[in-house]
Amino acid sequence: MGELVLREDAGGVATLTLNRPDKRNALNLALWGELDAHVDAIRAAGEAIGAVILRASGPSFCAGNDLKERGIKAPRPHYQASIVTKLAELPQPLIVAVQGGCFTGGLELALAGDIIVAGEGANFADTHGKFGLVPIWGMSQRLPRRVGEWKAREISFTGLPIDGREAERIGLANRCVPDAELDATARTLAEAIAAQSRHSVFAYKKLYREQTDLPLDAGLVHEVSNSAGVAPDMAERVARF
Repeated sequence: MGELVLREDAGGVATLTLNRPDKRNALNLALWGELDAHVDAIRAAGEAIGAVILRASGPSFCAGNDLKERGIKAPRPHYQASIVTKLAELPQPLIVAVQGGCFTGGLELALAGDIIVAGEGANFADTHGKFGLVPIWGMSQRLPRRVGEWKAREISFTGLPIDGREAERIGLANRCVPDAELDATARTLAEAIAAQSRHSVFAYKKLYREQTDLPLDAGLVHEVSNSAGVAPDMAERVARF
């Protein structure tokens, strides 16, 4: 069996590709294990990597959990959820490029992204209810933070799919582009991020993550109290400008 998650580095951008297209990139334990190792390696690389793209091979981004493996014991408790959280908490901004189906566990994986780019042919859905399941990988927390509580309830209660344009309209996707432009758009965004000061971007991501649920006054205090300060090369950057 070939690699289930591919990694390619170029120009300070690490691209991870789910590579189980014959199974619509369904998330089995072997794939999770490879993804976990890549996430650890990218975190360990620090500022050598400025941005990360998560994409998938084949016509679908991810069909969700591989239901054929239900009942098989994972390597540790809350295994999949912990990997989604590690992905979301990478210091590097994460761009997720979604084509075709992005369902349930696949949507929970995509919601780890800082920026989601959808192809026009994308379809997002939360189908936990179809199978009598309840979320344990973050859907009930990350989805309402992205689209608002009431739209999240509609998505989860009905299980109905949302296409790329609707995903963009409600804020689930930052952008919707023609399918043929999906990878190029994700790459352009990642390169723009990688061209910024790593110090600034990493500090921004940390602040955004930490202040999510704070009231404005507390958030303003947090921003000042937890400032990373200016970058070591700030003066050099200003001089170049």
